[in-house]
Amino acid sequence: MQNAMLVGVSTQVALQRELEVVANNMANASTTGFKARNSRFQEYLMPVASADSFQKQDRRVSYVIDQGTDLDLGQGPIEQTGNPLNVAVRGEAFLVVRTPSGDRYTRNGAFETNAQGTLVNSDGYTVQGEAGPIQIGQQETGLSIGPDGTVSTNLGIRGRVRLVTFANPQALTNEGANLYASTAAPIPAGVAGRLEPGALERSNVKPVVEMTRLMDVNRTYSMVSGVISRLDELRGTAIRRLSEIA
Repeated sequence: MQNAMLVGVSTQVALQRELEVVANNMANASTTGFKARNSRFQEYLMPVASADSFQKQDRRVSYVIDQGTDLDLGQGPIEQTGNPLNVAVRGEAFLVVRTPSGDRYTRNGAFETNAQGTLVNSDGYTVQGEAGPIQIGQQETGLSIGPDGTVSTNLGIRGRVRLVTFANPQALTNEGANLYASTAAPIPAGVAGRLEPGALERSNVKPVVEMTRLMDVNRTYSMVSGVISRLDELRGTAIRRLSEIA
C-alpha cells in the first residue's frame, strides 16, 4: 500500500512539471520565434521490490522520473511584415545577440537600430554580425537585409548577420526573453539556415494541442489524487480494525 502511494506521488510530481511546461508554451503562443518544449519522463523500477525479495511472485514497482524537456525545433509560421528590419529564420539556425552575460541565441528576428545606429533586437541586445556589431549611420538610407544575412544601405554592405547551429540543439537552455544559452561552441550555419527578409517567424506552439495536453494533465492528476485518497482511507480503516482485534 505504501508503495502504491509513493508511485502516485511520483506521478503527481511529474504531472506538475508537465503542467508548468504546457503553461509556458501557452503563455508564449504569440511570442516571435518561440520554440515549444515537451516533457520527457522515464520509468524507474524499484530495485528492492522484486521476486527474489518475497516468497511469492511480486510485480516490479515503477516510479516516474522527470528526464527534462525536449526543444521542438519545428518551423513556426512565417508572417510577412514588409519591414526591412524584420527577418524570419528558416531551418535550425539561430541568430546571435550580445547580452551582459555574453552571447545568447534566439529566433526572434525583429530588429531595429538604437540611438547609436547599432543593429539590435526588440529587447535592445546587440545583433552580432560575422565581424562584430553592425553599425548603420544616421544619414544612410535604403537599409535591407538579404537572405544570406548581408546588411546593405545606400553606402554599400555594412555587415552580415551571424547565423549559427549546434551539434546538439537539445542541450540549449532557456534564459528568458526568448533567449537560449549553450555551453557548447556554436557552428556556422552555412546551408543549414537562411533568412527571409521582411518577415517574422511566429511561435510554433499549437494552442489546440496544448489545450488538449492541459485537459489530459488535469484529468490524470485528479484521478491519481482520488486513488491516493482512497488508499489513505483504506490504510486508516486497516489500522482501526487491527487495533480493535488487538
